Amino acid sequence: MSAPTSAPSLWRRPDLSARWWPVFMRNLLVWRKLAVPSLIGNIAEPLMWLVAFGYGMGALVGQVRIGNEQVPYLVFLASGSVCMSAMNAASFEALYSAFSRMHVQKTWDGIMNAPVTLDNVLMAEMLWAAWKSVFTVTAILLVMVALGISTSPKLLVAWVVLLGAGITFSCIALIFNAMAKGYDFFTYYFTLGLTPMMFLSGVFFPLEQLPEGVRWVAGWLPLTAAVELVRPMFLDHWPSQPLRHLLVLGVYAVGGFWLALGLTRKRFQA
Repeated sequence: MSAPTSAPSLWRRPDLSARWWPVFMRNLLVWRKLAVPSLIGNIAEPLMWLVAFGYGMGALVGQVRIGNEQVPYLVFLASGSVCMSAMNAASFEALYSAFSRMHVQKTWDGIMNAPVTLDNVLMAEMLWAAWKSVFTVTAILLVMVALGISTSPKLLVAWVVLLGAGITFSCIALIFNAMAKGYDFFTYYFTLGLTPMMFLSGVFFPLEQLPEGVRWVAGWLPLTAAVELVRPMFLDHWPSQPLRHLLVLGVYAVGGFWLALGLTRKRFQA
């Protein structure tokens, strides 16, 4: 008698193929029906932040020192808020929308009746959330260029970094999607995770204003890495220590996706 085969590990490497693409396209086709309200909803809040704090508080603050350079507070805030927008857009899509498809509408179950694995479904959800975030930041960047906040050609490179930030925050958000029993669960992540990160990552004020211990912790946050990469390019400079910040984003993305995949596999086995 042959020995019974053990169940495959939840933490095995991702089993991916090109079959994530039809799932991605399915989400795109559904989203096209709501593209205009989705775009307005995603760019309205960051633009209100920019107007209220950039123009309002910027008139009081004036200039902000970055290294040896004085820059207008409006430019300082704009470069941070576009990173925050990438974080929020990717997180919202990978939490509320993905949870609706996974748990409420049972869309994932229907998809997996076709020859599409859970790993490919999760990959499609991650890339879809990242695409939604880069769609949002593209619209915001175009508005910023139109307002003359920054016209640096390096913004094209910043756009690629923002895509990477969207992937990172999508991967992290899918961890909480896998653990959620309902929409209320996401309040913990937004309140205890994203909101503190928003204030500790140099979006609204320089990190030098923070106590040393807090500044050290903030230096390893994914939003900080995104801001440190994008902000110099708004000023037509190349970032210092780009490899370090890219590595931080990469570690969060790979580790986040692997953990999200393991937890999602566990959820669908239950």
